[in-house]
Amino acid sequence: MTDLVVRRLLVDLTTPFDQRWNGGDAFRSAFFNALSMSFPWGEQYFMDSVRACFKALPPAAQEKYAKEVQGFVGQEATHRRIHELFNAQLTRQGFVNEIEVRAAKRAKKAEHLDPRIHLAVTAATEHFTAMFADWTLRHPEAFEGAEERLATLWKWHASEESEHRSTAFNIYQAADGSHKWRVRTFKVVSWIFTMDVMRQTVRNLWHDGSLFQWSTWRSAWRLLLAKDGLYRSNLPMWRDYMRPDFHPEQHDASNSQAWLRDNTRFFTPVKAVTATPATAA
Repeated sequence: MTDLVVRRLLVDLTTPFDQRWNGGDAFRSAFFNALSMSFPWGEQYFMDSVRACFKALPPAAQEKYAKEVQGFVGQEATHRRIHELFNAQLTRQGFVNEIEVRAAKRAKKAEHLDPRIHLAVTAATEHFTAMFADWTLRHPEAFEGAEERLATLWKWHASEESEHRSTAFNIYQAADGSHKWRVRTFKVVSWIFTMDVMRQTVRNLWHDGSLFQWSTWRSAWRLLLAKDGLYRSNLPMWRDYMRPDFHPEQHDASNSQAWLRDNTRFFTPVKAVTATPATAA
């Protein structure tokens, strides 16, 4: 059980930023833009899936996880609002968000499934975001040259993703979700998540005019596939999720804890969260 603090980020996202905001690097900008484009819809889906299964838990389990779920919902709702502001800037720059349209269509077709399947999707995606989060906090070069306010946005988000990495997993276990379906869902999510992000990244690069430039794909290799790149270096953590005895708390969260401890000037805690886990939006 984890006490999760809801924080209000103190950065300006109303002032426009450059199209290649991430240090002038076309690929890094396009890739993180693609992630941001997936967040508002995705965060809402995560909140809905956690709340749906939480409400079906026995009273004792609800009491055990109520504060954690409330904090999770509060953090995810804050992420959704912040990335809506970020994405509004992308829309003004002419980028088209296709990733959330595809996600919404898939979810519509899957509405009839057991709520635990949706929660398994959430837990799987949360594992991905926790892996990405820890990597970005260990690799400051991911945002080298970016404006401080934008680098802060991503590091704050990464830190909170790492902080609440266990919530969906905990509720899935409390709801008697099976290991078999957790692993099956994770494999499907791994493929869909990767393909969705890369398709949106390519779309972003096409709009940017840098899709066919050698420097773009050299940057892609460094960011994703180099020995210490985002995807390649995270393969052991990815495999861990499929172990029967896995729990997210087994992975180190000290980078997240350190960033939140050392950067309090960038956020203020929300002292009172009045909504309950079952009703917060």
